[in-house]
Amino acid sequence: MNLKEIVAVLLIVLIPAYAQAQTPRAGRVSNAAGGVPNWDVSSSCRAAAKVAYAQDASAREKSCIESENRTREKLAADWSTFPAADRIACVKSLTFSPTYTELATCLEMRRDLKNSRDAKPADTNPSQRK
Repeated sequence: MNLKEIVAVLLIVLIPAYAQAQTPRAGRVSNAAGGVPNWDVSSSCRAAAKVAYAQDASAREKSCIESENRTREKLAADWSTFPAADRIACVKSLTFSPTYTELATCLEMRRDLKNSRDAKPADTNPSQRK
């Protein structure tokens, strides 16, 4: 991932505040356990494209929306592999200009945290190895 892509992802996650203020919240799913929510990410992508370092903001916005759509498709395919409690918690945590990238990150972090807690501790004392 190059620097421009990293900056764009960060902007998608951190900067879309003014775009959300201009549009009402839509597409919220009350039953997050039932399926991937349907969010309109165009305002988030538009905001990120406007502030991102890119010569063509419309191309950056299009790329962002395509990326979000791919992420949503992946989430839809993997949705049932995430515990319902995690799905609900992650959807509820995204209260301001949500994106599928944020949702996927939340679900992956919760999964990884659970896996690390369930893992056996590593043998950190080489002198006691047989």
